[in-house]
Amino acid sequence: MQRTTPQNLIRVARETGRDETAEPLNLGERVRELRKARGWTLEQAASQAGLARSTLSKIENGQMSPTYDALKKLAVGLEISVPQLFTPPQREQISGRMSMTRAGEGQQQATATYEHELLAETLTKKRMMPYRARIRARSVEEFDGWVRHDGEEFLYVLTGVIRLYTEFYEPIEMRRGDSAYYDATMGHNVVSVSDEDATILWVTSLT
Repeated sequence: MQRTTPQNLIRVARETGRDETAEPLNLGERVRELRKARGWTLEQAASQAGLARSTLSKIENGQMSPTYDALKKLAVGLEISVPQLFTPPQREQISGRMSMTRAGEGQQQATATYEHELLAETLTKKRMMPYRARIRARSVEEFDGWVRHDGEEFLYVLTGVIRLYTEFYEPIEMRRGDSAYYDATMGHNVVSVSDEDATILWVTSLT
């Protein structure tokens, strides 16, 4: 949702000659935006703030008006001041952030089925998580059920041949240059069907 900023208010007033007022800030939406900007789940944010997950969920959904004590805990957990909870974000501000990861220098994280190389690790509070993955699995039986998580996901095959299994679609065989974009809350697994381990680029949304 686009919010009215002080800069926009000044511009609108100058162009129209009418007085404009900002929309009232929705605290629940503001807390959710702050949480997602940090890439935190409800559980992670609640733990950081020392609140119950159900309490934080009710605050975000406008089902509860937090006490001042809860507001202080939220502010401490989100590493901001209490007034910042009520300050609309400056959507038009340009941060100019950039991160470059040289080949083979990403953070390595291995699992039984994948070997991940996390990219752009120097940036905090990202809205996307890019990573390169080596696909070691050769069959869906190697997975402990479906992989599923919040957000959306983009997959691009770099080398080899993979088979993408999803909860609601038939398996898809994909080769170098093929890509897929899907809802990551839908169960999904990827296996290599080439002689060598396939490699793919994955980009997962964090907001």
